[in-house]
Amino acid sequence: MFPIRDHNPSGRTPFVTYALIAINIAVFLGTLDQDQSPRALMSFYANYALVPAFLSEGYGYSGLITSMFLHGGWLHIAGNMLFLYIFGDNLEDKMGHAGFTVFYLAAGLGAGLIHWLTDPFSAIPTVGASGAIAGVMGGYLLLFPKARVDILIILIVFFRVLPVPAWLMLALWFAMQLIGGWGTSSDESGVAYWAHVGGFVVGLALTVPIWLRLGGPRFWTRTHGQPPHPEKAYALDSSRVPRVQGRQRHTQVPRIRRK
Repeated sequence: MFPIRDHNPSGRTPFVTYALIAINIAVFLGTLDQDQSPRALMSFYANYALVPAFLSEGYGYSGLITSMFLHGGWLHIAGNMLFLYIFGDNLEDKMGHAGFTVFYLAAGLGAGLIHWLTDPFSAIPTVGASGAIAGVMGGYLLLFPKARVDILIILIVFFRVLPVPAWLMLALWFAMQLIGGWGTSSDESGVAYWAHVGGFVVGLALTVPIWLRLGGPRFWTRTHGQPPHPEKAYALDSSRVPRVQGRQRHTQVPRIRRK
């Protein structure tokens, strides 16, 4: 289950969201050649990924920021950029371009610090924008809890697009991160679940002042948790998606953790 679009149009062009997506894609494409050499890849991650053990030893702090623009594969960056595209424009609309930029970086920084606190001696490099994007999702939940989000349901051979309120989709996602964080160690899963949880909570907290400025509970009463603009309509609100067979290619690469 994952979102493919929302029905919450923004009132202005989300230049920062588009720029972040472009930067992440450009960095990913520009670093693809690192995969050709495991030694070069590990050296690259040591310099630019978030390595909790380095922070515990007093260096590697720049990785808290640079790791937000690195990704560990095509599916990793595709999933992260899809979530940013769906949820980022509406927060940028409310916060403004500069405010959203600061918010995004602060949420990513907070997610990285919480990941470090939960696993301070791990030497596994951590990369990905999802800590910051989790912050965007936390802010979205507070401001637009009843906005419709279309999710793709996959049950073996059954594919279905289903519209659900944002609070339901985001609450389920957050619960899955908590279960993943408590149920497995990040070294075993390869996923920085606590970075996701931390980013979501940080983003929610950073959005509270904006929510209060808009009226707090009165804002919810006035908008009923709905988008401030008329819902965006799509030609097909729900659809069946055909199953596509593909081949997987396995390549031996150094171990990293994705967030």
